[in-house]
Amino acid sequence: MSLNAATNTTRILKDNLFRNNPVASQIIGICSALAVTNNLVNTFIMGVGVALSTAFSSFTLSLMKAWIPQKVRMIIQVLVLSFYVILLDILLRAFIPDIAKALGPYIGLIITNCILMGRAEAFAQANPPGAAFWDGLTSGIGYLMVLMIVAFFRELLGFGTLFGVPVLPDQFIPWTIMVMAPSAFFVLAIYIWIHNTLLAKKRK
Repeated sequence: MSLNAATNTTRILKDNLFRNNPVASQIIGICSALAVTNNLVNTFIMGVGVALSTAFSSFTLSLMKAWIPQKVRMIIQVLVLSFYVILLDILLRAFIPDIAKALGPYIGLIITNCILMGRAEAFAQANPPGAAFWDGLTSGIGYLMVLMIVAFFRELLGFGTLFGVPVLPDQFIPWTIMVMAPSAFFVLAIYIWIHNTLLAKKRK
């Protein structure tokens, strides 16, 4: 790998994890961030699913970009995204059916996640397949990172567990609000506030 390629790879990683994080900076893809983040296991599976779907969708669309007519570009993108999300759904149902059942319709709704379409339109259409795959993967990892932080606090305070394992003493009284959807708004909002404050200070 050339020095220029390595620098570009590092820049994409830093952008998607921190400077241009899809959830914290762009405020997109937050529906699932609010829906599945009261359990670290489910959150991890959901985040990995989004990361892989975004990576392979971007890779495929970058390969196909020279043959996709502009008039049907969006339709082709949705078809490609749907293919990978449906494949993910089939694999989850086959190998981890309990988690697939717990996630319910949210796996299918990955198709409508703005991160997938955003990276396909903003990056994959103008870059080679390798870079598009890396951009999609790191965008998904940035999404996963935020969801895992939110889920950490929600599961810890809501159930007294981490990945289903009790970690707090028996005397701990679970915060019922933390397992309810409104708590995700508060935890995510606090994270976004801290994230963007630190970014603003770094820019100054």
